[in-house]
Amino acid sequence: MAITEEQKLQIALFRFSLVAPILNNQIEDISEYLETLASQVHDVPYYGKREYNAKTIRIWFYDYKKGGLDALKPKGRKDKGSSRVISSSLGEKIISYRQENPSISVMLLYEQMVKDGLFLRSQISYHSVYRFLAKRNLAKPLVEQSSSKVRKKFAYDEVNHLWQGDMMVGPYLYVNGKRKPTYLFAFIDDCSRLVTFARFDVEQNFESMKSIYVEALLRRGIPQVVYLDNAKVYRSTLFHEACARMGTAISHTEPYDAASKGKIERFFRTVRDRFLPLIPKKPSSLEELNNAFLRWLEEDYHRRIHSALKISPLDKYMSQASKIKVVDDPLWVNNLFLKREKRKVNNDSTISLYNQFYEVSSIFIGKRVEVRFDPKNMDKVMVYENDEFLEYGKLVSLADNAIIKRDYSLDNPEQKLSFHQASTQKGDS
Repeated sequence: MAITEEQKLQIALFRFSLVAPILNNQIEDISEYLETLASQVHDVPYYGKREYNAKTIRIWFYDYKKGGLDALKPKGRKDKGSSRVISSSLGEKIISYRQENPSISVMLLYEQMVKDGLFLRSQISYHSVYRFLAKRNLAKPLVEQSSSKVRKKFAYDEVNHLWQGDMMVGPYLYVNGKRKPTYLFAFIDDCSRLVTFARFDVEQNFESMKSIYVEALLRRGIPQVVYLDNAKVYRSTLFHEACARMGTAISHTEPYDAASKGKIERFFRTVRDRFLPLIPKKPSSLEELNNAFLRWLEEDYHRRIHSALKISPLDKYMSQASKIKVVDDPLWVNNLFLKREKRKVNNDSTISLYNQFYEVSSIFIGKRVEVRFDPKNMDKVMVYENDEFLEYGKLVSLADNAIIKRDYSLDNPEQKLSFHQASTQKGDS
């Protein structure tokens, strides 16, 4: 079965997760880090268990720097069509080699067998050897190493190197006569303790979190790393892809560890101790609550001297303003986080999306395309095919579309007219 675009994306995100610590200066000894990764067995989307040598991972690093996330997507195999069958006699020799070297990785074992002349690289690929050993439970080395020793300590002295993100439950509001809890999504800069953005919402979903994260990016620039817990809203493929395209690594490791989440938790404690007592017990609206919160955030929290920093979060952050990677193109960032759904273009050259219709060019009739859109603003949508932007879809009248479909699709089921062509003919008749 051919690999799908979604599977290619998942593989690219996996590869990015390996090289991101290098890109974001989290690694002190790059060679040691690469060798450590090369000694491990990785669970790779689509491919399953795999090992990679240090050279391959280094190539991914340069590929990303040159071409971004798309450069990490797998290409077609150059050896496609060639024989990769391991004979029974060769298989016995491979097993013998493994039994004599049980603690080394399959990659090192493969290199040794090639060096000893057991076979040529052009005859037997590394992946064939790996699959052969994996089926016999011989792929995993007896002793695995840990990469934790080659990572830098959890401490950053530069702004926007690390953000921490989380959510806390806020006061209750009455929405349409029903009592509902509010949720405060927040992102905080690890170095300065400045809150890059935070806001209360009545929904605890991806769209709420996304809108707050995008606002943080537009206001405070792009972080190198974001530490988050394992909540569903943070594990979206769309979120991971968007961050990877910006060069931001996402870490879900040790979500409740004090060292990794302490600063955001302390901020939430400050909100409970210093902000919530100032507001009415029953805020009249979400807008009133957020206006009061943002005013407190900018006038009190950001300007108050921090006990550990001996300076205010805002002054600390602005002292390194020259190091901030600002967003030069807000539209590009917003487009990265658009929701995506597959749709087939109808015979009248329209796409149906949440009971609304969008017109596209008639050349796409019958094709299945990807529609990207903002659920909170659906005046127009973006149409993609194979990850390439085609055009914007224009919102059309639901009532007019129903008339056109009735007159032209039912009476002439084989006729293919765009919505614009059909409506023009209808007006001339």
